[in-house]
Amino acid sequence: MRYRLVYFAISFIAIACGVYGLIAWGLKVGVDFTGGSIIEYRFKNSVSTEDLTKTIESGNVSVASVQTTSEGNYLFRFPPITEADKTKITSTLQEKYPDSFEELRFENVGPSIGPELVKKTITALLVSAGLILLWVAYQFKSIKFGASAVLAMLHDSVVLSGAFAIFGHFFGAEIDFLFVTAMLTILSFSVHDTIVVYDRIRESQRKVGGDLTTLANKALTETMVRSLNNSFTIIFMLVALALLGGSTIKWFAVALLVGTVSGTYSSPFVAVPILVTWDNLEKRFKK
Repeated sequence: MRYRLVYFAISFIAIACGVYGLIAWGLKVGVDFTGGSIIEYRFKNSVSTEDLTKTIESGNVSVASVQTTSEGNYLFRFPPITEADKTKITSTLQEKYPDSFEELRFENVGPSIGPELVKKTITALLVSAGLILLWVAYQFKSIKFGASAVLAMLHDSVVLSGAFAIFGHFFGAEIDFLFVTAMLTILSFSVHDTIVVYDRIRESQRKVGGDLTTLANKALTETMVRSLNNSFTIIFMLVALALLGGSTIKWFAVALLVGTVSGTYSSPFVAVPILVTWDNLEKRFKK
């Protein structure tokens, strides 16, 4: 805990960059939020979704996502397109795959994540954060533990959102339903890792007692290897998915990767230093 000001400085820089990205460029929302067009094709032979995406985008039409249905058809989602755009897509595919595909449907759809669902999601996040705060505070007999865990969780959400504002500006990354899924997954991962460290601090308090700073250092030393091993196994898999998983899940894997790295950092280097700093300040005010 001697270097906790350094840890806070690193977090501050990451958050500041993210907040700047959010203010300057904002989040680039996908068709899940804005609505768009859907075209479903049936191909006689199996075709790579990556090849199909590249073929369509070679005609200057942006593909939001492509997936294979249970019947073996290919379902494409686009930003709102016109009949002229659809004709261009069909002619582009016809050149590459002559007489080997059939159009099953074309329709314009509204956003699958509407304003009401966004409000409910935010409300659910606030309620869950409050419950986590109260539950952790109850289990560890101190509001400091709960508040520190929630602050670390918010740290990860801001870092991830800011990172995607930057990725959206420079690389075209969009916010969609998979990003929301990744965000919720990362928040639970962050809290879980923090609880492991807190539980070791509580065990040391019961067994040997002593100053919280000393106990925190001891707990971090005992859990660091376990946390790193756990996180690296996840990070290796996510790096492989981001590089080799294709365009459909690329940014989903990147969101999980950024969140995992941030969550791995925030548990020992944000949540615990906040707890120790809070405890030290509380003792000074009491004196």
